[in-house]
Amino acid sequence: MPVLPESSAGAVANDYDTFGEAYAAENETSLINAYYARPAILDLAGDVAGRQILDAGCGSGPLFEALRDRGATVTGFDSSTKMVELARQRLGADAALQVADIGSPLPFSDGVFDDVIACLVLHYLEDWTAPLAELRRVLRPGGRLIVAVNHPVVYKLFYPKADYFAVVQYSEEYTFSGQNAVLTYWHRPLHAMTDAFTAAGFRIAVVSEPPFEPGARELFPDELANFPSGAFLSFLFFVLEAV
Repeated sequence: MPVLPESSAGAVANDYDTFGEAYAAENETSLINAYYARPAILDLAGDVAGRQILDAGCGSGPLFEALRDRGATVTGFDSSTKMVELARQRLGADAALQVADIGSPLPFSDGVFDDVIACLVLHYLEDWTAPLAELRRVLRPGGRLIVAVNHPVVYKLFYPKADYFAVVQYSEEYTFSGQNAVLTYWHRPLHAMTDAFTAAGFRIAVVSEPPFEPGARELFPDELANFPSGAFLSFLFFVLEAV
């Protein structure tokens, strides 16, 4: 079963305060972030002009910035002080940003947002019950929660002997802009995701496995050589409606 690598025994998993700057720099132009996850989220969000949007786990603020540029009024939070600092540098001193933990009660009133974006956040959590309840609470009735998480099938592809149907923790080592990092995730099968969404009061409107952004093939020819159709198996995307 995948565990924290021995070579990372001294590392702190998901310590974005330590490697956040390197992570943010890498993801400005990376394939899976700049040319896959962010464009897919923006496409699912559609016309956001005039909408109140919460960017949950906003990181250094690239989605916040893109949504704001499209006319949304955006509020963001992240559990990492470093990431919020980087977001404020990017977005300006007047940006509505704060340090908060998605696993704790959120500092927002009931029903104040039209949309919540949770891009590459939930897969860090073992239990989705309280976080989804909070995200549902701050959404107006009919509001949308737009989610991107690690695709559960990818876990099984990388770890063929693992139990796909178990909710299990695993860790991966990465190098972001030359800095080593450990990210620790919780795998859950697809039915566990959808059960959690519906139990929290959401209706599943969209399940998406989008292609990468046009132009990515020219920039990443080696990485995308095995994907002639443009389909790219990495993350799984949902649009959920608060009912």
